[in-house]
Amino acid sequence: MRKIIVITDIHLRSAGRDIIGLYPLKQLEKALIHVKKAHPDAEHLILMGDLTHSGHTEEFEMLKAAVKGYPIPITYMLGNHDKRNSFIKTFPKIPLASTGHLQTRIELGNDVLLCLDTLNGPPYPENQHNGILCKDRLDWLNKELDKSINKRVSLFMHHPPHNIGFPGMDKIKLKNSSDLFKIISQHSNICHIFTGHVHRTISGHTNGVGFSIFKSTCHQTPMALDADDSSLSVPEPAAYGIILFDDQSIIAHTEDYEIAIQSSSTSLDAMPD
Repeated sequence: MRKIIVITDIHLRSAGRDIIGLYPLKQLEKALIHVKKAHPDAEHLILMGDLTHSGHTEEFEMLKAAVKGYPIPITYMLGNHDKRNSFIKTFPKIPLASTGHLQTRIELGNDVLLCLDTLNGPPYPENQHNGILCKDRLDWLNKELDKSINKRVSLFMHHPPHNIGFPGMDKIKLKNSSDLFKIISQHSNICHIFTGHVHRTISGHTNGVGFSIFKSTCHQTPMALDADDSSLSVPEPAAYGIILFDDQSIIAHTEDYEIAIQSSSTSLDAMPD
């Protein structure tokens, strides 16, 4: 099996600033250490958006320092809390799509992973956290799919393109979901959608394709199916995703790494750094 790791919704804040008593940088550092010890065979690490909390260059600099020298290749994605210009300033060597967006193709044998940029902006609508896939980004997707006819395709994006049962979060999903699902309906080899944004572990099936959503490395969304507020947060254990690929299956696991670190049943402390 081939393996990749997904970390999403990091929400880095400038030094000393917390989110409901949690410090995003410390949370990320614990995740990175755990991944390196537990999954040194991972072929890729995808950071799936909301890398920062406010999109400030200082926050992206914190991320750059945290992953410096990391032994697993990293693909970066953007979420609604990020700012594309600040990311480009901090990571000038990260290639962009010809459209200027942070869209990436990853090949793993017969699998193709297409990472989409759903950040709505610039300009960035104030207090609007919906995602968007503009015509340029959708055209890029179509071209990549045309090159992948004989491959199994998974889509990665920060915003879910479908409802997940939390009214507040459903209001800030991908705005033009119908445009994406029209493309998906025309390509039977698109097998799965992976997203973040919601800060919970959720899976299911939508419009003929399976989906998986991963928790944040920082704060989580409470299990409140009647909540109309998308800003609700609880300090539940953080997690990252583990995705396995073989000839028959795409398998998504979630690792509550804070619990694993604390558990006496793990032997990670005995593993070399």
